Amino acid sequence: MKRLRTFIALAAVPLFLAACGNLSSSSMSSGSGSSKSGGTQLTGQTTDGDYEGVIKSGHYQTSKSRGVTNSQDSGNTYNLKSFENGMLSVSKKVFSTKKYVFQEGQYLNTSTVQNWLDRKSKSNPDGLNPTSNGSTSPTKRNPVYIQALEEQDYMTQKNSKLSLSGVTIGIAVNSVDYYKKTQYGATYETKISKAAGEAYAKKAANTVLQRLRKKSALKNVPIVIAVYRQASNDSLVGGTFMAYSNNKAGATSVKSWTPLGDKNYVFPTESGSSSPNSNDESSFTNFKTQVENFFPNLSGVTAQARYNGKNLQGMHVNITIQFYSQTEIISFTQYLQTAAQKYLPSGVPIDITVSSTDGVQSFLSRTSGSKKFTSHVFNSY
Repeated sequence: MKRLRTFIALAAVPLFLAACGNLSSSSMSSGSGSSKSGGTQLTGQTTDGDYEGVIKSGHYQTSKSRGVTNSQDSGNTYNLKSFENGMLSVSKKVFSTKKYVFQEGQYLNTSTVQNWLDRKSKSNPDGLNPTSNGSTSPTKRNPVYIQALEEQDYMTQKNSKLSLSGVTIGIAVNSVDYYKKTQYGATYETKISKAAGEAYAKKAANTVLQRLRKKSALKNVPIVIAVYRQASNDSLVGGTFMAYSNNKAGATSVKSWTPLGDKNYVFPTESGSSSPNSNDESSFTNFKTQVENFFPNLSGVTAQARYNGKNLQGMHVNITIQFYSQTEIISFTQYLQTAAQKYLPSGVPIDITVSSTDGVQSFLSRTSGSKKFTSHVFNSY
């Protein structure tokens, strides 16, 4: 049986909560916050583009199976963020942030997800991954296709009470399955084509949907299933979602899929490759040149850019520095605010993380509707 691990990524929780406000700012909190209804409150919302979160009895509702994945030797930390961010983006296509409230998955627990992610066998008939055929050859063995499975719940309010009104399930499939022939031996790779991974996940989606419908709370709610392709461990970007299916209340089989054209790129691009929009790449190159000329003590300036077709959806910029003076970091961050606003593409969300060997030194961000960047310098006391 393939070993499984629980991958707790606390940094991912703020992905949607970052834009939330005070509890009292929620239009629903006053009606749902009484002790008679179990002390349910909402986190509040500062923009229409983000979901409010659920708090019960003073505690944030964490996932019942958060971070359970098949074990991969080194892993790609970008995959987790891309997976969860992408699930939110897909969910927003179906569950409006103005009408629905986000709640971490409450209906699939850790043991259930672990069993589903494991290989199918006599001892584990619920495994979604194929039975081992005994081969250790990279091209002959049955690979582990499904790497992760995550649930997100969406609630609506009626008569001051929140009720489950939709669920999104993300199925992450491997582009490369990493394995060992012996417990402490070398790591080998089985590559999985995009077509093969997508086809396997879509077939598994039917099984997942049927199993979910057996739970009384999930019998008559819309269930969105989205298929994600993981990036390889050595990739400098995370994976992307390939397709999603919106299954109406009561449906027990997936009728149709909607393709998604998202793709991630690294700036500066490698020799021989290019991004969908040369203007975006030129903008980043100008920004990089200005920053490196102004502050020469830099180890690197890179960016992860996400596109839908030829349209830029957002950018994560990473800057590694070699200086540690607090005054230098403050000055550098101030300069970045000006340079980023002048050179980086406008109209899309962008964040900039400045790091050193001591960790994150400062952070800048801009939402899609803003022109100016906000920033924060982390002080050392």
